[in-house]
Amino acid sequence: MPAQPTNHKVRDVNIRMLRGGSGPPLLFLHGANGLPVWLPVFEQLSKHFDVMIPEHPGYGTSDNPPWMRNIGDLAMYYLDFLDGLGGEKVHVVGQSLGGWAAAEAAVRNCSRIATLSLLAPAGIRVKGIPSGDNFIWDLEEGLRNLYHDQSFPDRMLAQPLSDDDAEIALTNRYATTKFGWDPRWFNPALERWLHRISVPTLVMWGENDKLFPVAYAKRWGERIPGAQVEIVPQCGHVPAVEKAELTAQKIIALAGRR
Repeated sequence: MPAQPTNHKVRDVNIRMLRGGSGPPLLFLHGANGLPVWLPVFEQLSKHFDVMIPEHPGYGTSDNPPWMRNIGDLAMYYLDFLDGLGGEKVHVVGQSLGGWAAAEAAVRNCSRIATLSLLAPAGIRVKGIPSGDNFIWDLEEGLRNLYHDQSFPDRMLAQPLSDDDAEIALTNRYATTKFGWDPRWFNPALERWLHRISVPTLVMWGENDKLFPVAYAKRWGERIPGAQVEIVPQCGHVPAVEKAELTAQKIIALAGRR
């Protein structure tokens, strides 16, 4: 059953969050487009986990605290989030921007993380292999460049955008600019600290990713000790949407490695 957004508070920050399922806790950190709807991948994961999908501070209708200035602040916020859950360690999954935040959190402190699944994360740059620039893509181009199977953006673009949806999209774009504008989608210091990630890690990448080329997956795999790298054929930047069943299977399998 689709989960509806509820309020969640960490420190002095109120955010929206989707939550559903039962089992060990799993935290899913969304990408630059903001809080997703309850997707098929979440439905599959919720059969095995207590799935939590928070809306990043500054996105949508969640609070935008003045101290939230960069990706490091977002990472520290999610370490506070994990501490606030108490109890057992948490399986952490991050898509794109969310994967970047998850990696930044993990290099700082892995003590509350059970496993880490990074789905085409931002955060590093490979010399000679430029990434795409979604800041200059228009709405349609941006959506189409996220997917290999164009039936996904076809369906999204066919749905009319309400005034509220348009306002949230603009809010999300401002928030994304704060985290990813300068330098574009990477932290020059992150790569040299990825060796600090000490939990079972999955790096999953669409073979046809137009935002962060698939060659980036190899670099992540080289820098994170023991990382499992999965390249997904006929898939763009969002395997959690385009290849939902496979993505869920790989995350579930990784959790079984504990």
